[in-house]
Amino acid sequence: MKRIVFCDFDGTITAEETFVAVLKKFAPEVSAQLMPQIYARNLTLRSGVRTILESIPASHYGEILAFSATKAIRPGFVEFLDFLRARDVPLVIVSGGLRGIVETILGDLVEQVQAIYAVDADTSGEYLQIYSEFEADTELVAKVKVIEKYNADENIAIGDSITDLNMALHTPVVFAREPLSKYLTAYEKSYIAWDDFFQVRDRLLDLWQ
Repeated sequence: MKRIVFCDFDGTITAEETFVAVLKKFAPEVSAQLMPQIYARNLTLRSGVRTILESIPASHYGEILAFSATKAIRPGFVEFLDFLRARDVPLVIVSGGLRGIVETILGDLVEQVQAIYAVDADTSGEYLQIYSEFEADTELVAKVKVIEKYNADENIAIGDSITDLNMALHTPVVFAREPLSKYLTAYEKSYIAWDDFFQVRDRLLDLWQ
């Protein structure tokens, strides 16, 4: 059986919401205006996040990566990668945040993941210009489209926020932290609550035996 784990990054692999922290720090006024609308689902991720990011001067991109480099990875992630590798199960990162942030925080761990799908930034102009290979509908990174690309027999999703809602609704086995768990409860979609990757590893070990 071909199994694949699809995992969000910000607030999931990272111990805190790194991307949201970046938006609030480098685009405070626009973030304060638009983020509540995004969480209330009155504004799409695709529109809201693009507007916020493209209000940031391109000259700040280096500062964004330096700010992100200090952020911690959630406990158990390295051991979780080892667990998956021993079973030939790939981990694919699907992030609605910036690819540069993901790669900066992961460092050498980048080599241990199957692929990273995230938002790319063009810094050649006065302000950041962003683009995504999987931009569609309401999302800058349409995570369901990424999942469909792999055509696996068994998909597992891990996430924590509204950016993971579509992915979670289309995946049989979902590990969810708040606020994603609250959205899934409203949709009457089952999920497995978790706090660290040791718990995800142990639960998958039970499911796969």
